[in-house]
Amino acid sequence: MSALVVPARVHTVDGDARSERDDLLVIEEPLEIRLGHGPKEDRKEVRSSVTMRTPGNDEELVRGFLYTEGIIQDQELLLRVVPCMNVKDEERGNVMRAELHPSVQVDPARWQRNFYTTSSCGVCGKSSIEAVHVQCHQRIRPFGPIDPSIITTLPDRMREAQTVFRHTGGIHAAALFNRAGELLILREDVGRHNAVDKVIGAALARQLTTDNCILLVSGRAGFELVQKCVVAGIPLMAAVGAPSSLAVQLAKESGLALIGFLRGDRFNRYAP
Repeated sequence: MSALVVPARVHTVDGDARSERDDLLVIEEPLEIRLGHGPKEDRKEVRSSVTMRTPGNDEELVRGFLYTEGIIQDQELLLRVVPCMNVKDEERGNVMRAELHPSVQVDPARWQRNFYTTSSCGVCGKSSIEAVHVQCHQRIRPFGPIDPSIITTLPDRMREAQTVFRHTGGIHAAALFNRAGELLILREDVGRHNAVDKVIGAALARQLTTDNCILLVSGRAGFELVQKCVVAGIPLMAAVGAPSSLAVQLAKESGLALIGFLRGDRFNRYAP
């Protein structure tokens, strides 16, 4: 965990009492994703995106991001993901290059236009949902009956596995469970969307079938998280927080079972 946190000295105010103590802060650093493409004899590089993330599991993050954003729909077309070494000293460890198969046609302008739009971008929900459906090759297979006795145990199981959150209280988590409620993959990150991408990337790397799984997120169920779940073919998504209107609309249109406010012995089911 030492690579994920840094020490800090904090001054605490509690009413009239003042104290000073050592604390831990979760690390937040930029990750630049570069794409290597073109024929073997003439490889080119394009800078795809930059995201603020907690270092660790960067290969999974890149795999998940490229897949959920529709850049790579077949993992066989992603040859490898490696750290870039020919960078400035201050960038070392924060630049990853994804090598694409020579058959992949790279059009950064087209990809940028097709990136899904989050609720902060001001684009209408209809165009956002249509963009997701373009990337989905098939409708999600329904999860079927939901067992409350299993669903309500998931937040505690996720929290028990959150080592960084336990020491900092400042990080999101995403966890993949099977139908029996067994934890398969958990990832933590300062960005909730990064945590989800890391989980999906790990599932892809392991060739894990996700069409009978549950994805649990530690925060709210925003549109961008639901779209990643839909693209990955995960049939049930649960969140400890609230969903947005566009997230619920996408879930209903995609056949995704969507649960919110999963706390204690209660939850709300918003879709289908």
